[in-house]
Amino acid sequence: MTAGYAIAPEVNLRKQVPLRHFHNLQGPRSRELFLVEPEPIPGTADRELLATALGATLYVPATRPDLAATILRRAARGVCSMVIDLEDAVADHQVDAAKEHAVATLDLLAGVADPVPMLFVRVRDVQTVTELADRLGPGADMLTGFVFPKFDAVTGPAYLAALDAAGDRLGRPVYGMPVLESANLVHRQTRDEQLSRIAELLAEHRDRLLAVRIGATDMCSTFGIRRDRDLTIYDVRVIADVIADIVNYLGRADGTGFIITGPVWEYFADHERMFRPLLRTAPFEESDAVPFRQYLVSRDLDGLLREITLDRANGIQGKTVIHPSHVAAVHALSVVTHEEYADALHIMEADVGGVAASEYRNKMNEMRPHRSWARQTLVRARAFGVANKGVSFVDLLTAMVAE
Repeated sequence: MTAGYAIAPEVNLRKQVPLRHFHNLQGPRSRELFLVEPEPIPGTADRELLATALGATLYVPATRPDLAATILRRAARGVCSMVIDLEDAVADHQVDAAKEHAVATLDLLAGVADPVPMLFVRVRDVQTVTELADRLGPGADMLTGFVFPKFDAVTGPAYLAALDAAGDRLGRPVYGMPVLESANLVHRQTRDEQLSRIAELLAEHRDRLLAVRIGATDMCSTFGIRRDRDLTIYDVRVIADVIADIVNYLGRADGTGFIITGPVWEYFADHERMFRPLLRTAPFEESDAVPFRQYLVSRDLDGLLREITLDRANGIQGKTVIHPSHVAAVHALSVVTHEEYADALHIMEADVGGVAASEYRNKMNEMRPHRSWARQTLVRARAFGVANKGVSFVDLLTAMVAE
């Protein structure tokens, strides 16, 4: 018992396969879907692969009584990264108890044989980083890193100094994930100065940073906006402009950038619609899955699928999620298609420039301009696998939901 929060007794101690994406799809079903299966997610050896493999990062309140059991259940269902939240999800009078519970949960999970997701703690302040690093026992090995809310040029230096100290204290790399959501980033007059200073800060600590997260909910609050479920974040122009500038400063493919993850989709239940659903019927008819399309539409997942697609088009990978039903959608659309894989291999095999028709004979591959895309695609293939020819996101999504 920790300050009123019980460690759930049903924690499962049986042995399972190593943590990797789609580990819950086994044997013939996996071979049917994947040409190349996802690699096991490493500990801290390959930072780029680790960041790419974040996928759908699920937030859970640190006050949840069955926190350890919940984390293991989510891992068994395909979640590979989670954030134990000490900030917005915790009432002020519960913060001390929540910290104690988070530490006890991490220590408990250290003795579990099951695969455990990459685990992060979202702190409220700099002092909590140091406090948790000092208090962790065996659970230190279960902590992948910390999430820093409202990170900007003012708060950033102290967070990054505390992160360095925590890594030294624990004797291994501990990763940080800053959340960009402050008003001085949103306001047009101060945005460029803030992003320029943030870029310099992050560059100095590159080896300790895993990804940059976008906090669109706080951004919207600057204008009193709450995004409607019939719209994507890219339809909210004042926020879309901020995202574009964040990618411009921090998402460059020249070695100076970072992986940037997409903002949360906060809806998960049916509602009366003003506009038509965003999912075409044809892909579901081809996979004999028209009822499944209705399932997605009824839970507002068609909007999520659209937003994930726009995230990728705008240089963003992975996504913050607050409901388990969103995880499968993010991961299904993260799998590299057979066509993408063929194009990426074609481009990377060329030692010189030039242009040539793709293997699918439906586009031109330009060897130099498309090289950065190809390299990133092959990293994503390692993290999420490559679909067999003819396997669509509908096939992957239906397989995951059926599990």
